[in-house]
Amino acid sequence: MNENLFASFIAPTILGLPAAVLIILFPPLLIPTSKYLINNRLITTQQWLIKLTSKQMMTMHNTKGRTWSLMLMSLIIFIATTNLLGLLPHSFTPTTQLSMNLAMAIPLWAGAVIMGFRSKVKNALAHFLPQGTPTPLIPMLVIIETISLLIQPMALAVRLTANITAGHLLMHLIGSATLAMSTINLPSTLIIFTILTLLTILEIAVALIQAYVFTLLVSLYLHDNT
Repeated sequence: MNENLFASFIAPTILGLPAAVLIILFPPLLIPTSKYLINNRLITTQQWLIKLTSKQMMTMHNTKGRTWSLMLMSLIIFIATTNLLGLLPHSFTPTTQLSMNLAMAIPLWAGAVIMGFRSKVKNALAHFLPQGTPTPLIPMLVIIETISLLIQPMALAVRLTANITAGHLLMHLIGSATLAMSTINLPSTLIIFTILTLLTILEIAVALIQAYVFTLLVSLYLHDNT
């Protein structure tokens, strides 16, 4: 109970050296691959899920936008596996770090915006001023649209950070309450433990949904600029 509530969000170190890089590189090693012509059920299911997600996400894109499909699929797999591994006890979740999420969001957003300005300059500039805007409101709308454009990567990163962090904190609090109540009242402990189990299932769903939402929003930004 005396453990720091935010201890699990501190970046781990090994012999004084940051271990976050090793943790970030670990999830891709868990993705099974096959060199055989006939795959097993696990790899077949994995390929089916990737194909289904890719089809849903890339349907709205043109030929230029579909060149990002490999990057977007790698992104959603990386975020999903990182979020799921973070649910294990005594583990570190890189996606709870705002700096980590900004490092993913800013380059992808910037690449989509730069592509839009290179290929469709008029359409990109048209987003700053909606059609039929009254003349007195033009300066204010340009400023508002510019701010809304620049805040997109921050919104991406903060959304992912907040959702994953809130779930971890809630699980930590309920888990601590379960441990504390175990020596006081057994029926109450069973009720709290049931709530913790349901919350864990919910957090597994949130981990997958947040990976999909993050990648989908990047895909939408790309669609607006291609």
